[in-house]
Amino acid sequence: MKNYTAKLVKISDIELGDFPLLLAPMEDVSDPPFRAVCKAAGADMMEYERPIGIQIFGSEIESMKEATVIATAVNPDLIDINYGCPVKAVACKGAGAGILKDIPKMVAMTQAIIDSTHLPVTVKTRLGWDDSTKNIEEVAERLQDIGIAALTIHGRTRVQMYKGSADWRLIAAIKNNPRIHIPIFGNGDVDTPEKALLMKETFGVDGIMIGRASIGYPWIFREVKHYLNTGELLAPPTVEERVSVCRQHLSESMKWKGEKLGLLEMRRHYHSYFKGFANFKSFREKLVSVEHYEEMLGVLQEIENCYEGGGVLAAA
Repeated sequence: MKNYTAKLVKISDIELGDFPLLLAPMEDVSDPPFRAVCKAAGADMMEYERPIGIQIFGSEIESMKEATVIATAVNPDLIDINYGCPVKAVACKGAGAGILKDIPKMVAMTQAIIDSTHLPVTVKTRLGWDDSTKNIEEVAERLQDIGIAALTIHGRTRVQMYKGSADWRLIAAIKNNPRIHIPIFGNGDVDTPEKALLMKETFGVDGIMIGRASIGYPWIFREVKHYLNTGELLAPPTVEERVSVCRQHLSESMKWKGEKLGLLEMRRHYHSYFKGFANFKSFREKLVSVEHYEEMLGVLQEIENCYEGGGVLAAA
């Protein structure tokens, strides 16, 4: 394992440590309850507590300027622009990754947003729209030149969505470009501590953004940090810890959304919280069908009682 000289990463005046781990904003996932458990597990930058970033997206420059003013008024630490969302309802309307089809508009919109706030402005985007338009190197230089404070790059095109493997080579090319001086964060396929170290050593990014690997598994942040600092893998969370954090997540979801919606929207997380538990089908069915909070607490207690003592990863 290589030894690194610690280098403090800053977005404008926001200090994030020597190799920050960022939580990716994810539609229908990254709500305040989810962000809370990830923050507790070691995420360094997110939309919860400080530092706080508010992410905006849209296809019209005037609307984005208005959104920037509104977001600035609630006093976050930075404004982040989403030029990376690949979902059809967003990208095919010219927002999110859709703007990668029109780089001059992307630059003009970014400039308008920067001019509409005193806060640092950061960008998250992808390599390009498709394999024939991987224009991220040009994009990085042009956005830096007009004043963005950091850039996060997902190593796929919009057309790829989340298929195939993320390609970090262009991310490295941007980081190694002598003209680039802002922090460059990589995103895509980091789902183990070993992969995080590989990306750090191989591609030299300033930090990593983690998305899907954190769903139902906020411990990914502490595991990556421990491995980068010590070269040792932490033991996975115990059954008791999984149930405890899941219970906490559920409680926060209920406070934020009310019982009915809080219970309903937690269903997307249960599979990952208990992924790999042997003979779990009957519990899985209960977790996605229970409609009352007290009943759900009873199911979680049943899971803890049933799997206490280990052996839970005997089957996928």
